[in-house]
Amino acid sequence: MIAQSEREQIVRLVRHWVVPAIGCTEPICVALAVARATEALGHTPSHIEAALSANILKNAMGVGIPGTGMVGLPIAIALGATIGRSAYGLEVLRDCTPQAVEMAKTYIDTGAINITHQQDAPAKLYVDITVSDDAGHTAGTVISEEHTRFVVIEKDGKSLLQAPAADTTTAKDEESEAPLYHIPSLRTVYEFATTAPIEELDFINEAARLNRAAARQSLNDNYGHCLGKTLSRPLGRGIMGESMCSHILSTTSAACDARMAGAMIPVMSNSGSGNQGICATNPVSVFAEENHNTPEETTRALMLSHLTAIYIKQNLGTLSALCGCVVASTGATCGITYLMGGDYEHVSFAVKNMIANITGMLCDGAKPSCALKLTTGVSTAVLSAMLAMQGQHVTSVEGIIDDDVDKSIRNLVLIGHDAMNETDRCVLDIMTSK
Repeated sequence: MIAQSEREQIVRLVRHWVVPAIGCTEPICVALAVARATEALGHTPSHIEAALSANILKNAMGVGIPGTGMVGLPIAIALGATIGRSAYGLEVLRDCTPQAVEMAKTYIDTGAINITHQQDAPAKLYVDITVSDDAGHTAGTVISEEHTRFVVIEKDGKSLLQAPAADTTTAKDEESEAPLYHIPSLRTVYEFATTAPIEELDFINEAARLNRAAARQSLNDNYGHCLGKTLSRPLGRGIMGESMCSHILSTTSAACDARMAGAMIPVMSNSGSGNQGICATNPVSVFAEENHNTPEETTRALMLSHLTAIYIKQNLGTLSALCGCVVASTGATCGITYLMGGDYEHVSFAVKNMIANITGMLCDGAKPSCALKLTTGVSTAVLSAMLAMQGQHVTSVEGIIDDDVDKSIRNLVLIGHDAMNETDRCVLDIMTSK
């Protein structure tokens, strides 16, 4: 069993990365930076300069902004400047109303917003905001590496950060500024999730409450491509069947439909992504419910899923060329395998099956069709768990899989973090040239 001091560090890590969010986290991250810069300035700015990394641009171009019926960065930036509250974090636009949207549209029409691509951005997640007024006062913020991590807050050239971090690449606890725990292995993830006192894990159940509620609310409207609804309708049930797997797919895709379309519905995110949070939660929750697992088993499976995703993302980075559903659905297959009665060996088999199957699925921005990718990832998660429970797994003589499951994960990271960088550039060029 993992020592209490180490367990406490892991709990802080999970609480840091598993948080509520409203809307796609890339445009919301920009809105957050604008809101904080506006607060530093003291009033609504007359001009806003937003210099953004390629991955921020890619993930913010085609996604709905909550409560607006609009897509893209201008409305997110305008709302950040007019009604955003940085204290809300990734729920910065929580106070959005129809009146606020009209005010933001008027603000956009003034030509106050200028958005540029920061070609030499030091991180894949990088937001540099400068706001100014007609009197010559300026304020600026920089968010880097994490969606809520401010590394610069200044007004008229003077820093307003009380404790600026010299190291901007190491994730830190927001309260203590101490580096967050770095997970050494998948076995550590498994042992924590399956042996820690259950009361230390109970908080993860809030993810199931939020993300299952998002799926239910999604059915009240026609969001995105309506994948969740399509799978739930007689046509979908007639083709896909009335099965546990079809319920997993519809519940996961429904929540994603609503989120990507800009519904004002909170979800529990994982590693800075609401879709990853949905993908790590809903498949496990639905399986546990229909498999009649105990509440304790469900809690442990949810923790195993979320912590596996965090483990992989710690090495891959918050944003990459790799679709986040690859990571989150790998977490989901671990949780499902555990709920099937699997042990650590079965879980490691499932992870290898996932890496062998969907590594290389590219991220071409946040958008309604992300629901299709989540469904692909989650269906693969179920298949991988089923094979693992039969003792079947992709072996080290096949492709990028290694006998060591952690080495297999590192191979995935190597491809997603480094080898696909040129793919990332090509995707952005295609998206911006349309």
